[in-house]
Amino acid sequence: MPNPYVGVAVSRLMIAAGLALVSIEAAPDMRLALSADTLMPIANIVQREISNGHIPGAVVLIGQEHEIVYRHAFGSRVSTPQTVPMTVDTVFDLASLTKVVATTTAVMQLVERGRLDLDAPASIYWPEFAVAGKEAITIRDLLTHYSGLKPDLSMRRRWSGYRTAMNLLIAERPLYPTRTQYVYSDENFEVLGEIVRRVSGMPLDRYCEDNIFKPLRMMDTRFRPSHDQAGRIAPTSLSRVNGRGGLVVNDPTARRMGGVAGHAGLFSTADDLAVFARMLLDGGTFRKAQVLRRESVALMTQPESPPAGSRVRGLGWDLAAPLAASGEAGPSTGSYGHTGFTGTMIWVDPASHSYVIVLSNRTYPDGRGDAQPLRKAILAHISASGSARQPTTP
Repeated sequence: MPNPYVGVAVSRLMIAAGLALVSIEAAPDMRLALSADTLMPIANIVQREISNGHIPGAVVLIGQEHEIVYRHAFGSRVSTPQTVPMTVDTVFDLASLTKVVATTTAVMQLVERGRLDLDAPASIYWPEFAVAGKEAITIRDLLTHYSGLKPDLSMRRRWSGYRTAMNLLIAERPLYPTRTQYVYSDENFEVLGEIVRRVSGMPLDRYCEDNIFKPLRMMDTRFRPSHDQAGRIAPTSLSRVNGRGGLVVNDPTARRMGGVAGHAGLFSTADDLAVFARMLLDGGTFRKAQVLRRESVALMTQPESPPAGSRVRGLGWDLAAPLAASGEAGPSTGSYGHTGFTGTMIWVDPASHSYVIVLSNRTYPDGRGDAQPLRKAILAHISASGSARQPTTP
């Protein structure tokens, strides 16, 4: 039976993205005053958080235009049985950065190719999903966290296996009617990961490797990291220091699913994420590799959530300033980003052509760390440089 949504997928993408490009191009092109001198206080910020016991260590990378202007490692990757220093090539469990680096990018590629439509019900691509009140949930609803699904699958009973997880998702009943409530939900991206698999005919990890990571030469980015990476992985708990090292993902649902899920499971380095950020700033292309159209990047990073919604979201990306408390400096208007439970963050500011990557393993060793003060302070410091913003030379 022909899919009535596929024929309009690309045209809708182009129309909506065209409107986004008009607003982006109309904004003034501004440049943050980022330099070795202005970024020097970041070292004190990170060392303070290490001293406070919030994180064992971190890697911070800041880029502007086509240059990396700041790239440093701090503290320890491992503290027991012996201390191992953090290094700039440390591999981190990205946690929820998986949602935007892997799954959202894969979904948008399939939209570009006419294989998915953002406003089609998810059940068009996964018929079994259309039960228990989920019939109206669209791809857009899943990407913006307005599907009404609950935050994650229950961990109260023992279960394991990817197929079991999919059966549990089929049985799920939404907490709220679609498009009425913002609920940040891992289930949304678990569903999207399965839809990528069904539409592309490839498991999510293989699809992303072939269509995103290899073209961009992100050689340290993968689900289920290899044993040759084990010595560089920042563990997320004491139980993952020895034996299998950091090869096991921290997220319990992704772990039960075998390490590959749409919401978590991806591992990467600061350098690889810098490539990804530059690709976004350059309209979907890095060097000679085009992984997204410029229109898709614009569409992902403009408001796509319901107008009356309590949280403004793009497609996958957070457009609000979640790390800035009232009265504090935060990301500039037009910026977008995402954070991860393990202590990770990527933030992109098109207006200043800059990006910030903060990676830590704050859950090591006992799960009581907190990366929020670190991420907030770094963004506040960088945003404070906004007072020195100057229009870029045409």
